[in-house]
Amino acid sequence: MKNSKPILLTAKETILLESNAIANLKNLLDSNFENAVNYILNSNGRVIVTGIGKSANIATKIVATLNSTGTPAIFMHAADAIHGDLGNVQQNDVVICLSKSGNTPEIKVLVPLIKNYGNKIIAITGNIDSFLGKNANFTLNTFVEKEACPNNLAPTTSTTAQLVMGDALAVCLQDLRGFSSKDFAKYHPGGALGKRLYLRVSDLIKNNEKPQVDIKNSVIKVIVEISEKRLGVTAVLENNTLVGIITDGDIRRMLSKTTDINNLLAENIMGKSPKTIHKDAMAVEALEKLENNNITQILVVDDYNNYVGVVHLHDLIKEGIF
Repeated sequence: MKNSKPILLTAKETILLESNAIANLKNLLDSNFENAVNYILNSNGRVIVTGIGKSANIATKIVATLNSTGTPAIFMHAADAIHGDLGNVQQNDVVICLSKSGNTPEIKVLVPLIKNYGNKIIAITGNIDSFLGKNANFTLNTFVEKEACPNNLAPTTSTTAQLVMGDALAVCLQDLRGFSSKDFAKYHPGGALGKRLYLRVSDLIKNNEKPQVDIKNSVIKVIVEISEKRLGVTAVLENNTLVGIITDGDIRRMLSKTTDINNLLAENIMGKSPKTIHKDAMAVEALEKLENNNITQILVVDDYNNYVGVVHLHDLIKEGIF
């Protein structure tokens, strides 16, 4: 490793170079960007994103972002397109072509074919005077001064610029479509992110026990109920109405004061006005209540304030929401 720079210095220079190039993209935006967004928005077709080499890799990420934010999109490799995959492009589709130089052989073959079909082309290129830049209907400039690669060869800064321009397109379209968190949940049902958006308290309590005692039950009965139901808590009812809560912490505090528990009743040690959450509330709301009140369980009620179950912090952890 001759004349190698310190690792952290190289890393910092790379990050600074790329961040400066990204910041400069805002100065390259013009009416082409706005017109491209409006054209996609009003199109009845899909967005076909194509490229070759590293640009193809970025194209697949842009497709994923568009799909997840409400704009139907598919990836088409530029090399494969001129060998049969051009059939993916339908009449009303919009084609986004990514190319740093805008002059690759594949692009020079592909662009005229797409235009002959009558489809509009949006170019994302670092060279607006290139074949692609001049033949596209809308040209988005992603020019960068220098690649982060020490030899100024490996696509680094330029591909980052392409990615950010694609994100800008997707976010603008998402905003104009009024794409809400509910829409987002529909496209992201799996994983912690999706669960935060669609999982409800009622989904969490289905497999839980429902610990409960009467206000006049003995403390011994309370201890047995908490132990058997294994949620560290029990609701206290009076005439089937929720009036209190007893946690394992309440039991410990009681035992620290007295061991004579034979004459104690649930009403003697319960906490009144327990914290509750509606069964139809989002699971993430339950998490917020637990955190805000520094508790690990919360009682669940229905529309009539009837006690229907318990949500434990472990339920949220198990679902990956915590």
